[in-house]
Amino acid sequence: MAGETFTAVTAEVALGAAARLLRNAELETNLALMERIEALADSWVSIARLLIERDS
Repeated sequence: MAGETFTAVTAEVALGAAARLLRNAELETNLALMERIEALADSWVSIARLLIERDS
């Protein structure tokens, strides 16, 4: 895909993404959507954990 740039994901970036998602989940009134957003945030936390383990 021409013109795309790749940004490396760090543990800090992953945790930031999780925090943003959780803030959005708190504002969501649709329970099913809130649960999906929280599950996505959990995935970002897992990615951060794996990156931290890899780097230690």
